[in-house]
Amino acid sequence: MHTTFVDQLAGLDLAGFSIGPAPLAQTDFPTSEEVNQTLSAVWSDLFAMVSGTALEADGEDLGWAFVNLFHRSAQRKSTALDRATDEVRALIATADGSEVHTHDLETQIERAQCAESAMLALEEMREVAASLYLNEFGSSWKPVSSSRFNHGAMLTSALVEGRDFLRARSEARHRAAMPEGTPVVFAGGRTRQASDAEAVTFANNVWATLDKVHDRVPDMVLIHGGDTKGVDRLAASWAERRGIAQVTFSLDMRLGARAGFKRNERMLSADPRYVVAFPGNGVLERLVIEAKARRITVVDRRGPLGTCPKSTPASTS
Repeated sequence: MHTTFVDQLAGLDLAGFSIGPAPLAQTDFPTSEEVNQTLSAVWSDLFAMVSGTALEADGEDLGWAFVNLFHRSAQRKSTALDRATDEVRALIATADGSEVHTHDLETQIERAQCAESAMLALEEMREVAASLYLNEFGSSWKPVSSSRFNHGAMLTSALVEGRDFLRARSEARHRAAMPEGTPVVFAGGRTRQASDAEAVTFANNVWATLDKVHDRVPDMVLIHGGDTKGVDRLAASWAERRGIAQVTFSLDMRLGARAGFKRNERMLSADPRYVVAFPGNGVLERLVIEAKARRITVVDRRGPLGTCPKSTPASTS
């Protein structure tokens, strides 16, 4: 749950200070209908322009950059909010009762309120753009190296970078980085199917498996590696469509050959209810072994086309 600036003020000693309403109201920002209509029109015009040209092959990159415009803007407002909040805390700690000091405090509070309102509005725009990206390319939009916080929606269908998730678990403070729910780990490698029909069957099996797990764990938080070219991409798209919060654990390439095994440790440290395993390499095999050793239920789908190995008919000689 997002801790608003007003909630933070409630925990401070503001005796003697007069805190007025936020200087910006909801009517000062575009309505949801205006945001949806305008961004949809811009998106449609953008891809109509490049369709049939040499830039059509770069369509996904253009779409990603379009969403990123709003993401980066929201991040800048979030940084401004953090700085203003720190200033408020510092001013309260050094309060001397003077008129100048009171004016400085009220100014910083106003700046924080403005930054928070703008951040929420820009995040809403990013989420609309991200849904356009999902519909166009069939995959969840993911920032390069940061989390995709969605404070206004209390993390429904948000995508959070794993380090932020663990830090929030240990410190219990940045609630936006800690989706509330039951962790479920999803893992699999990059596979190539023999035909388009088999690729569709594999994708359907991924979605069907996740649907069954979701039926058992209605409050699930999907944890995966965030690989945009492997089976993680299918899982991320499923979560986006179903409105499921996601936590991604990227490989720390500084660890070299140990990167995959370290990621296994980090994902299992979230204490998941299930580990859903699709075909992969030896690192994934190790994840399954460690999960079973911790008595975590493994949903094994490492058989042909993402099926249960035990259901595969035995070959006859």
